[in-house]
Amino acid sequence: MFSGDTFKNIRVYWLAFVAYWGIILFGYDTGIAGGVVSQPYFETSFGLVNADGSINKSKDTEVSSNVVSVLQAGAFFGALGSAPISAWLGRKLTLIGFTIIFVIGAILTTVAGGGRGIAYIYGGRVISGFGIGGISAVAPAYVSECSPKNVRGRITGCFQIMVAIGVMISYFINLGVGLHMAGSPNVWRIPFGFQLVPAGIMCLGLFTVKESPRWLASKGYVAEGIANLAFLRREPHDSDEVRREFAEIEAAIREEQEARKGLGLKEAFFGKGNFVRFVIAFVIFFLQQWSGQNSVGYYAPQIFSSIGYSGTTNSLLASGIYGIVKVIATALFVFFFVESLGRKASLFISAMGMGTTFFIIGAILKTHPVATPPPGQSAPPPAPSSKGMAAMLYIYVCFYSMGWGPLPWVYVSDIFPTRTRHYGLAVGSGSQWLWNFVVAKVTPTLETDLGFKLFMMFATINIGGMAVFSLLLPETKGRSLEEMDIIFGSVSAESREAFIERALDHREITSQRSIDKQV
Repeated sequence: MFSGDTFKNIRVYWLAFVAYWGIILFGYDTGIAGGVVSQPYFETSFGLVNADGSINKSKDTEVSSNVVSVLQAGAFFGALGSAPISAWLGRKLTLIGFTIIFVIGAILTTVAGGGRGIAYIYGGRVISGFGIGGISAVAPAYVSECSPKNVRGRITGCFQIMVAIGVMISYFINLGVGLHMAGSPNVWRIPFGFQLVPAGIMCLGLFTVKESPRWLASKGYVAEGIANLAFLRREPHDSDEVRREFAEIEAAIREEQEARKGLGLKEAFFGKGNFVRFVIAFVIFFLQQWSGQNSVGYYAPQIFSSIGYSGTTNSLLASGIYGIVKVIATALFVFFFVESLGRKASLFISAMGMGTTFFIIGAILKTHPVATPPPGQSAPPPAPSSKGMAAMLYIYVCFYSMGWGPLPWVYVSDIFPTRTRHYGLAVGSGSQWLWNFVVAKVTPTLETDLGFKLFMMFATINIGGMAVFSLLLPETKGRSLEEMDIIFGSVSAESREAFIERALDHREITSQRSIDKQV
């Protein structure tokens, strides 16, 4: 059943499936908080309602931004701390450790309420964030290092599909508890408690997969590295394909070790051809976070309310549809277009499309301002202008999902050599979480103060910043991880080929000696 080329990479897909359960947590945790804090029972239970029954706007904005953003604060430190830990323990054990940390935080947020106040949610979100940050940095490196180059973009891009699935699940769980359990602590306990499900699946699944062959090779565990690579490729350990690929890995590692012996982290960050890669990793995630997607994703109910979808049910349902569109659009792009369009074209088209739709939303909101119903009055059905703006948001997320959603993770995973990949992913992920935190913290205030200008601001960033930046990036589609040093000028193509030939000759001599000994 699993013979032939069709299922040749099935073990790599399984590894990605297992590792990316943690990324469902990433999406779920970032999407769940905005819906939880918008529930009336949550606002009443945690003192966000005035004596006359109206919402204390300033306090509500503060608690909303804190509950959402403290996750990103913890994740920032988890992402940066993941680099030395994964270099020491390996990718697999590091992921298990960060998952356990996440579970501790999830339990704290779930038991909040009653005599346990908002501090339990804040503390739990920080601890969960530390775990999520580590997972977000290590999982892409792990999957990228185990994937063959012809499908690496597709497999690594599954990261964003899992993020989108996690966000979508969070929206519908919020909708479900809002419709059926609106008058009980379940409005936060079920959404926060559900985090334990994907965490448990991932932790158990990690015991069924292999350690990264590239990490094993970097630590000198050659036999185990070849065995794991052969297992992942479903080839005999002495096949030409496995020997050639492992020779490339060894050549890259030996080349790095010879060039950087005794120079440590300073050379890893500032060595020839390296610094520009770290700049790209930082800037690409800075721009991704300011694209507007996270403001919509984290505060979807509030954003949809701002364009006319008043009432908890209307705003949560519109958010759920947004989540479905995002999953479908991301999956279509990752499985059918990521390896055909290329990285640069996808990023450019994505940025232009996002900017255009946000300009349209801003213009409609300017010319058709939304009237807020007075307290106690039922929410009116959305006006035609509100439906038009919602449609633009759905189109917006399609453009986001075909470029700036999945591709920053793919691109950053592409460009770093073995020795510095975990540092590169840590810097990229750290940048992602740093600006993630800033955006999550300021969005409620920006939404209140700017109105339609918020969408104009994001549109300007999309076209003026992201579209231009995408044109400056080198194309990496179809290039092996070991070829990135050539693209970024760390080594010449001739020098790299000489290293590969020497590694192959060394392997053949070693194999012949082993045969001679057996004879």
